[in-house]
Amino acid sequence: IQAFGFIFIRVAAALVLFAGLTLIVKTDKIEWDDFPRLIFCGIFGVAVNQLFFFKGLALSTPMNASLMMVTTPILVILIAIIAKKEAFSWVKVAGILLGATGALLLVVGKNFNFSSQTALGDFFIFLNAVSYGIYLTIVKPLLLKYKATTIITWVFFFGLFPVSFIGFQEFSQIQWASFGMYQWATLVFVVIGVTFFAYLFNIYALSKVNPSVVGIYIYMQPLLAAFFALYFQADKLDLIKIVSALFIFLGVYLVSFYKPSQLKIT
Repeated sequence: IQAFGFIFIRVAAALVLFAGLTLIVKTDKIEWDDFPRLIFCGIFGVAVNQLFFFKGLALSTPMNASLMMVTTPILVILIAIIAKKEAFSWVKVAGILLGATGALLLVVGKNFNFSSQTALGDFFIFLNAVSYGIYLTIVKPLLLKYKATTIITWVFFFGLFPVSFIGFQEFSQIQWASFGMYQWATLVFVVIGVTFFAYLFNIYALSKVNPSVVGIYIYMQPLLAAFFALYFQADKLDLIKIVSALFIFLGVYLVSFYKPSQLKIT
């Protein structure tokens, strides 16, 4: 499956699941004035976010992608502060930098390198991080008015249009007959686990906390990857992993749970 065709599958299938969920959870009626913001959420949170990440991953390497994703929480808080959606706090900045340091320690020294061969893919992944930061910031006001399930269904609905325009041709070229059990299982996992539940839990979290809190948990990804690698005996525990975990957990604590006095930007 090519990158854009894969995204079409993810978005279309997840939209069906979200629409089915609205049959169980009562939806809210959206005011007309909020539809432009929903459209932008669909563009940045689904279309640009997913298309650039998968295309970037196809042109880069998983390690480079992990390293570039470290910029996401930093961009989230910068965008939120610039948009005056969050108060500025040096403690929060320190938490993000600690998390970034821990995540970098996990990926630096592994099999990655930035070169002209991966430059375009690395740039696409960076654009993915920027678009995700924008999405987390602009969707927050909607969650103060409507249910999370209502918002995410509309976000995927509007995101499907640009994704269909770009990805349907690659989707039509998929050789379904060549799929084995492993390919089907992987596809189902990406659609249900990585897309449906990930976006559902993400939007619910955003309805309860600030965008920077959601962003900081991205630093848990390389840590969890290391944990599963240790569990399946594909890696070994060392001092770097221990220090990285401490940095990440401390960073998450400072951003998510520590309540310092904050300087409100005017």
